[in-house]
Amino acid sequence: MRADVPADVSTAEGLVRRGPEPRAGLVPALTVFAHPWPHRVGERFLLEALTAGREVGVSRNAPDFARPGEAFGGPLADPFLSRKPLRFIPGPEGGLRLDPGDGTRVTVAGEPLSAPQDFPARALAEGIVLELGGRVGLLLHLAEPGRGGALDALGMVGASLGLQRVRERIIQVADLGVPVLIRGETGSGKELIARAVHAQGPRRQRPFVSVNLAAIPKELAAAELFGVRKGAFTGAVRDQKGFFLAADGGTLFLDEVGEAPPEVQVMLLRVLETGEIYPVGSHGPVKVDVRLLAATDARLEVQIEEGRFKAPLLHRLAGYVIHVPPLRERREDIGLLFHHFAREELTALGEVSRLTPGDAHAEPWLPVGLASKLVRHGWPGNIRQLRNVARRLIIDNRGRPGLRLDAELERELSASTGETPAPVPVEPRGLEVKRRKASDISEAELVAALRECGWDLNPAADRLGIARASLYDLIQRHPNIRTAGRLSEQEISDCHQACQGDLEAMSRRLEVSRKALARRVKELGLGGADR
Repeated sequence: MRADVPADVSTAEGLVRRGPEPRAGLVPALTVFAHPWPHRVGERFLLEALTAGREVGVSRNAPDFARPGEAFGGPLADPFLSRKPLRFIPGPEGGLRLDPGDGTRVTVAGEPLSAPQDFPARALAEGIVLELGGRVGLLLHLAEPGRGGALDALGMVGASLGLQRVRERIIQVADLGVPVLIRGETGSGKELIARAVHAQGPRRQRPFVSVNLAAIPKELAAAELFGVRKGAFTGAVRDQKGFFLAADGGTLFLDEVGEAPPEVQVMLLRVLETGEIYPVGSHGPVKVDVRLLAATDARLEVQIEEGRFKAPLLHRLAGYVIHVPPLRERREDIGLLFHHFAREELTALGEVSRLTPGDAHAEPWLPVGLASKLVRHGWPGNIRQLRNVARRLIIDNRGRPGLRLDAELERELSASTGETPAPVPVEPRGLEVKRRKASDISEAELVAALRECGWDLNPAADRLGIARASLYDLIQRHPNIRTAGRLSEQEISDCHQACQGDLEAMSRRLEVSRKALARRVKELGLGGADR
């Protein structure tokens, strides 16, 4: 994709769906996110029999749950669960039916389940939160058989498919010298991934220098990054090494790279092209040997369109790209992550023994209802927000036998359960639309608004009640919406011929912004009738 072609223009392919779409090769699975014995959290059972048309029963005594990648495990074994099984029954088109029977009490997403309920494949892809007997929490989701490994491999906690892919990409690129651009939402763990790339590579014994460009005043950014020669300006009484020289022989991680000032962008591009820096006040280049990693949660393509980021720099930084999934897309990891952070906080307080229950009949330290709220929450601040919540819960409940929510945190966690909302009706033009969270907008609603507005992004953003930048993020997030820059030359040429060069007709047919389509038509030398 050309970096100077903005990602604000889009076209929908195939059937529009709400929420994630199941992929081939995935099977239903149950992952423990809450259990009276905290060490059981993260264990999983694959419901592979469902794909063969057989039903599966889950009770106190069967089946055996095990950590991903391990051969041996054990049943849920909580004495408050019934020996009578819940029945998971194959359903049409990859869905299933859950029959609670007359055994263990079951709640689904916080609501009691008193009769059999059908779940389509789409619901499995999103993840279904089950509470059993008020004691055990299971997430019903989709998993890929045969993929597993240590739950803390490469220093990252979790076993979700998205995190496994991130680990694979780290291994693929770690021993190479190419720059890596890590893209993901704020708080999603981009620096942790950068450190893993460094730790797995040949520079692991050399320095790893992390710099947040958003925290450096713009007027000091060049001096901080590239160094200063004595006398370069008032106050420069001696030579100062910048971050590039501090990382010489090792790795330099530039977080929030989208915040780099224009003059610094030019200097970064020069370093990437030549391996040379020019300290402030210097008249000659200085050779450096640095592996450059960068991260951003910004839409750099949008910044390029607005003239705030240089397309050649994006091309250089993105020698290899690692996309970090947001926490809401890896719900099976939330229980593990919470316990990981809780253990750190309890260890610091000298109360880590709370994670070792002494009586099988005791109330769980982490109530399943609270754990369910954590798993269902939307986590706009991702892992960083989860860590803060874990710390707050531990501190608020010092000396207590179990965790309890105060009213303020209860409201915070109840504000966003992370469940995919029903589509919100599109408001007529001219009416004020209340601002909404982008994460509350489904793919179906997004595409409906784009179509209604003729794929003009400004009115579509207004209609949805979100900022235009948030609309770009949504388009990037949904796999069935592609950018105009990804349309093939043949597709554009064929449509141009069929519509006799009428850009308006082409825009409607291809379901793409006319503005961006006009740019592509011009690039291809086709010409167009702007009617």
